[in-house]
Amino acid sequence: MEYTRHFNEMLEERNIRRSWAEETLQNPDRTEDHEDGTRHFIRQISEYGNRWLRVVINVNADPNRAVTAFFDRRLRRKSHENQSR
Repeated sequence: MEYTRHFNEMLEERNIRRSWAEETLQNPDRTEDHEDGTRHFIRQISEYGNRWLRVVINVNADPNRAVTAFFDRRLRRKSHENQSR
């Protein structure tokens, strides 16, 4: 796995622990394949208020390349909506 400069900058800027990103890649709650050649690894981070971390990997690159990581607010809303039903 190769980590881009942007990926490393986003971890720092967004206060995302590298261990959270690595755990998300190793044990995702779910994955999504996108048409742009990326795979999104998604995991709920209990240590960070149960927010959903999304780690985006370019799977067409060899070796695979970590592109970015962010907490996905859209998933938080969906999760909350499902719980309130």
